[in-house]
Amino acid sequence: MDYKEYFKGKKITIMGLGLLGRGLGDAIFLAECGAELIITDLREKKVLKPSLEKLKKFKNIKYTLGKHDLKDFEFRDFILKAAGIPLDSEFIIHARKNKIPIEMDASLFSRIAQGVITIGITGTRGKTTVTSLIYKILSDAYKKKSQKVYLAGNIRDTATLPLIKKVKKGDIVVMELDSWQLQGFGDSKISPHISVFTNLMEDHLNYYKGSLEKYLEDKAQIFLHQKQNDYLITGEKVAHLITAKYHDKLNNLLLTANSSEIPLDWKLPLIGEHNKENIALALKVARIMKISDSISKKSIENFKSVEGRLQKIKSYKGITIWNDNNSTTPEAAIAALNSFPQNKNIVLIAGGNDKNIDTAKLVIEISKTCKAIVLIPGTGTDRLKNIENSVKVKNLKEAVKKALSFCTKGDVLLFSPAFSSFSQFKNEYERNDMFMKLIKSLK
Repeated sequence: MDYKEYFKGKKITIMGLGLLGRGLGDAIFLAECGAELIITDLREKKVLKPSLEKLKKFKNIKYTLGKHDLKDFEFRDFILKAAGIPLDSEFIIHARKNKIPIEMDASLFSRIAQGVITIGITGTRGKTTVTSLIYKILSDAYKKKSQKVYLAGNIRDTATLPLIKKVKKGDIVVMELDSWQLQGFGDSKISPHISVFTNLMEDHLNYYKGSLEKYLEDKAQIFLHQKQNDYLITGEKVAHLITAKYHDKLNNLLLTANSSEIPLDWKLPLIGEHNKENIALALKVARIMKISDSISKKSIENFKSVEGRLQKIKSYKGITIWNDNNSTTPEAAIAALNSFPQNKNIVLIAGGNDKNIDTAKLVIEISKTCKAIVLIPGTGTDRLKNIENSVKVKNLKEAVKKALSFCTKGDVLLFSPAFSSFSQFKNEYERNDMFMKLIKSLK
């Protein structure tokens, strides 16, 4: 397919430009293809300035900023919807009434990229680590072959659609897919050739209006449209949910991955039982792809923690400092706390915006494992305020300073928020970058 001809002259509304680079990358790609674009975003021009600066050379883009306008959702060839925009948005509903298709970048890419092998990874926790592990193993295995391996999906600063310019038949694309991106796969009635479903926990219940079942329905799009000879790989716990709800809709044998499948003599680079499960999932994919265990072993043992995912940053005056910024749910924070010896020597920095998820188990775990907890502002923070040895601060900078004052040699300083970032930050990446900057500045 000639991708330029496919998009040339098409009237496309991009709903959600954002600042993470994905919407921007899609906009640049479509503008270069000669599409007639309308970009609409609820954020004001001054907020979007970094993205808008990179688009100013294009004359085939019009903008509606600080609001959405129903007119932008009429007489268009399709709407390219950013992740996180609800399907019951009045503007999406208006477009559907006008028979206008709703697309998302990862699913649109998967539909029109011909002859490409797609590997999709979803789950509440672990999907970034599993995606990165699979990508490393495959990149190492294929580095001397004609086939190329690409990373795509829910990756910071990476738009998926522009990969159409690079990929060729037989190439492999490893995609991290959140529940929102999988809405696009559901609309397109497609699923990746190899699908990995790590786990299912309570998350985004504010978006899904308290319904874990609706959350699962979006996640399930990763396998519901698979064909014969495709593969579905899951963690053991989520396998029971899938077989109970979708047993009559599975087109393939469901394969489960267990940490017991990892050879005992391998030196694993990541701490925590949850990371053993992540490694097992990646290894299962490698074996399906007929990659030798010797290559997988070397790749896994040389793997570095993904930034913000239980990542050891440094030792400082005998204190080990860990960044688990992407822990945005209570269960994720519990997994982090349980990754360390139970010596009650953890000083935890937590807090942020509420997702309407029960925190009772987290409160118990903090009481068992932490010598102190420092709370940053947010609508969810007050749910942790009555914990013994807890203190509230005004911002992350003050939190780091206060947490260090509680630490002594041999302690662990753990940043594992358990809530989303939107109380004080534009997104979780801004929160991550702030924490990394504060820790790296310590002398």
